[in-house]
Amino acid sequence: MFQPVIPISGLAGWRFLQSTYDSQMETFKQSIELQRDTDYFRENIGNVQTAEELVADRRLLTVTLGAFGLQDDIDSKYFIRKMLEEGVESDDALANRFTDTRYREMSQAFGFGPGEFLKVGEPVFAEAIIERFEVMEFEVAAGDQDESMRYALYAERELPLLAGEDMSNDAKWYSIMGDAPLQELFQTAFNLPSSFAQIDLEQQLGVLKSRAQKEFGSDDVSVFTDPAVLEDLVTKYIVRDQISDFNNSYSSNAIALTLLSGG
Repeated sequence: MFQPVIPISGLAGWRFLQSTYDSQMETFKQSIELQRDTDYFRENIGNVQTAEELVADRRLLTVTLGAFGLQDDIDSKYFIRKMLEEGVESDDALANRFTDTRYREMSQAFGFGPGEFLKVGEPVFAEAIIERFEVMEFEVAAGDQDESMRYALYAERELPLLAGEDMSNDAKWYSIMGDAPLQELFQTAFNLPSSFAQIDLEQQLGVLKSRAQKEFGSDDVSVFTDPAVLEDLVTKYIVRDQISDFNNSYSSNAIALTLLSGG
């Protein structure tokens, strides 16, 4: 499978990836392995009537989970089946009880739950899921070379959508906290410690809003619908992630040098 080209790390690598994204994505989509998966999904997903049938077909499940960035759950069939079967209409549905909003998005997209409309037979359904899968697989491939690139690509795609949602500002921030990639990006961009995600949610909310006000002049998530503000956020993330990597590398080298010198 074609691997995204990222010739250098940090901000220079990010700028290169941005400028070549369209051409690299087109080449990536021509990968034989990727086409086998997408062709199979396109030909067979319309025959699926239940969540049980979906999780029983590993190839369909691979595309399904990959489309929502949940590919690590490929062996958790019972868990995914319950997530899909319970849907999202009930407040106590499994997908609604998870802080990670990707599960709810996946369950809602398919419509297997009680009182929901099954969407797998809709003309545009397969293509919509395939498009998501291709984009996510590209991000995963980029992340295999440089994890920060995966988070940056994800934020560029998902954050403006969330920022434009018709919900309260606090609800948007809670959605960010419940989305692992976005949480990691904001945590790094705002130079917060790795333990930040472990504190009380109300405290996290206050800190994130305060840092956003300081960095961007507003704590309103809707500001990230502005491409310039979004780019500023991603740039801060890339730069601070690179600084963190450098500091960690420097510390490790310093410790090794001390040990070697007998200090």
